[in-house]
Amino acid sequence: MKHSQYSVQQRARGCIEEESLINQKLPKELLLRIFSFLDIISLCRCAQVSKPWNLLALDGSNWQKIDLFNFQTDIEGAVVENIARRSGGFLKKLSLRGCQSVGDNALKTFAQQCHNIEELNLEECKQITDATCVSLSRNGRKLQRLELASCSNITDESLKALAEGCSNLVHLNISWCDNITEKGVSALSRGCNKLKSFVAKGRLFIDNDSVMHLAEYCPLLEVLNFNGAASITDDSIQKLAQNCPNIHYLCVSGCANLTDTSLMALAQHCHKLSTFEAAGCSQFTDGGFQALARVWRPTLYFFAYCVHLILCCFVSKNCHYLEKMDLEDCVLISDNTLTHLAAGCPRLEQLTLSHCELITDDGIRQLGMAPCSAEHLTILELDNCPLITDASLEHLVSCHNLQRIELYDCQLITRAGIRRLRNHLPNIRVHAYFAPMTPPPPVGGSRQRYCRCCVIL
Repeated sequence: MKHSQYSVQQRARGCIEEESLINQKLPKELLLRIFSFLDIISLCRCAQVSKPWNLLALDGSNWQKIDLFNFQTDIEGAVVENIARRSGGFLKKLSLRGCQSVGDNALKTFAQQCHNIEELNLEECKQITDATCVSLSRNGRKLQRLELASCSNITDESLKALAEGCSNLVHLNISWCDNITEKGVSALSRGCNKLKSFVAKGRLFIDNDSVMHLAEYCPLLEVLNFNGAASITDDSIQKLAQNCPNIHYLCVSGCANLTDTSLMALAQHCHKLSTFEAAGCSQFTDGGFQALARVWRPTLYFFAYCVHLILCCFVSKNCHYLEKMDLEDCVLISDNTLTHLAAGCPRLEQLTLSHCELITDDGIRQLGMAPCSAEHLTILELDNCPLITDASLEHLVSCHNLQRIELYDCQLITRAGIRRLRNHLPNIRVHAYFAPMTPPPPVGGSRQRYCRCCVIL
């Protein structure tokens, strides 16, 4: 027993001597530099080794970027206040996404202590109110990026405060903030004219006046998301296109009042547009997309579910470097479209044709013979294409790089056809579903319709 205690003491003394030796041999500046590469958990563990390491691990210079999302259930206001006091002016990026126990008092202390903060994520911090934005306005002059999505207590007063004190703001996300109105957006746009990214998903308050204020006062805008802003019309998109030529990402999904006039304006003024999302814009037609296709850039990713959409013949003429195309639910897409894609898009890697019910084996044959298929095509989605048969799979055996194919609810595809495809492409992943076989009828005559009990009843 005594020998065991002596061994423990010896090992402890040895560890202390080794740790002291490290502290003696390496200067504090070098140790701090080493610690700067550690994550939060590692820093906290090092802080428990010894008093010198505690001081080094908790030094503010090691806490310039903090993401507490993985600890959100345990984070309360006191934790944020301690971090703020420890980090002070060193802290530049902080994410409290999902920390629903953090309130205004903690963020007031944070704003006072961390006056050099540049990026702050408060998404789903349900307890914060306008008081937090007022504190940031008074102390966060260097704030550039702010996430307020799903902060339900935020109102127009927050945007007014940000406009007054955070003139360097370049990104703001106010998605699903139900208490904000057009007046708040107007005040923001007047005070934050350096804004480059504005995200307001699911917000019905975004109307023509809101968009026009942004267009008038924020000419540097590059990223805009108006998903669900059902009331905006062509007038606001026209002004936005004229005043903000640097837009490269635009989402107007769910904006059902928009017509080809908007597409014409974007085609005329926004030559940097590379990503355009227009799900549910049923008034867009071929004419508008044809105009837009003339200015699309090579790496355009287009996502649209428009009832009258037949656009690939326009895209293929202008986007020879197109890599991804998603045409799910474009019910008028036919084999003619695949012919144009095969001829005009030699670098196509991913193609989605789910629910394109007019696609037949002939279209897949054109695709399989194309240069893009043999060299680049890796993913092909054909879910719910009822006219596709095993012949299509035979046309794809030359697609040597094909990694995954989706065949759900392709009723004419058989297990034998899939086996033949796998014989040529052994590493391919095939996702398909086959309904259970109907059991054969009973042998020996028909059964009586009712059992004895039912007859008695």
